[in-house]
Amino acid sequence: MFGKRPGAVHLPHLKGTAGKASVRMPAPETLTLLMAQHIGAPATPLVGVGDSVKAGQRIGECAGYVSSPVFSPVSGAVTKTEQVMLPSGRTCTALIIKNDGRYEISGDVKPPVVETLDDFISAVRDSGLVGLGGAGFPAHVKLEAKKKGPVDAVIINGAECEPYITSDTRTIYERRDELIAGIRAVQKFIEPGRIVFGLERSNGAAADRLEADIADIPGISVCRLPSSYPQGGEKILIYNTIGRTVPEGGLPADVGVIVLNITSLAHIGRYLHTGMPLIEKCITVDGTAVREPKNIIAPIGTPINELIEFAGGLSKPAGKVLLGGPMMGTAIYDMSYPVTKTTNGITVLASEPEREMLPCIRCGSCVAHCPMGLTPTAINASMDIGDPAERAAALSSLSVGLCIECGCCSYVCPSSRPLVQTNRLAKAYLREYSSRTAGLK
Repeated sequence: MFGKRPGAVHLPHLKGTAGKASVRMPAPETLTLLMAQHIGAPATPLVGVGDSVKAGQRIGECAGYVSSPVFSPVSGAVTKTEQVMLPSGRTCTALIIKNDGRYEISGDVKPPVVETLDDFISAVRDSGLVGLGGAGFPAHVKLEAKKKGPVDAVIINGAECEPYITSDTRTIYERRDELIAGIRAVQKFIEPGRIVFGLERSNGAAADRLEADIADIPGISVCRLPSSYPQGGEKILIYNTIGRTVPEGGLPADVGVIVLNITSLAHIGRYLHTGMPLIEKCITVDGTAVREPKNIIAPIGTPINELIEFAGGLSKPAGKVLLGGPMMGTAIYDMSYPVTKTTNGITVLASEPEREMLPCIRCGSCVAHCPMGLTPTAINASMDIGDPAERAAALSSLSVGLCIECGCCSYVCPSSRPLVQTNRLAKAYLREYSSRTAGLK
């Protein structure tokens, strides 16, 4: 540890599925493949209605530098295209594929030839990999940092700090050989001074297992982190593992670091060996309304309701269905919404009486628990400033851009105020204001 971050919260872990081996569910009859499954430009469809597809076939191509291809998880035919509303409110194109049940593999699926750094980055791009533990930043763009300057450290994020979710923990137990293959590829082509795995201390058994598996590989260590939330946040993880601070508006590469999710690392190892791109995910299905919580390996594009049904269905009426965990998960409006590349958990919470939002009592809890040292109360007040320029200046002075939207402020607020949502709106306002005023110069 390198000193104490300004704040955090201690959550119930509720990791009842950590010791449960992943179970593969049958591929559904119909899959919905979104072209927007990552940060950046949505993929451009390569097939249309009536076209036949095979498992591992590229059906969506990168539409820009920050973009990622999309692949069919099954063989079958495209029955229609449609516009699907994302949880963010945006819409994107989706391809609807009818599964023929034969699982014919595309002839394009073959191990890549990787001899140079450029080959390695291209292979990661062609694998369809995006950040599997967070917002879905295309992994090949992260690796480009090696071309721009030395990479002193690669940090592997295994800190599943959200309640319920254990899919990354299952990667440690079930994908040892792929993890090691991924490690060796990163060592060879990125040449970091060190590789550090970050796991919470509460996950000690998995940390012990990982340490045993990597004991013979030099330059690698496991850092056992405090069991607090949001330990898995990228900037928090970097600080708590190697003591570096990523500046506001900066990226890990600015401090000589690349951060990869632990399941992302395993995928790299698998792709280099098999050539099969990212077409399935291990997903924790849990929550107070789930009858039989479990870790499920499912094709990308599987409807959420079929995942829940495979987990025994619901034992109580659902009050909220989240993509992810209860802190940073995004509520979905339609149970037929599909699994995407970034889906690591489905949390179904039973209905509860809504808490009434009350006036702020200036208790300071949100300030004390913010891991980035921000003042959510002041940000909230600044959003009420009428003059656009004054509002933008106030928000900039409060460094709202540092907010990682972890939700600690809302979690501890005794008045049930939507502080993290206000922070998110404030960040969006600053981006829009900066863009608008830049166009006037």
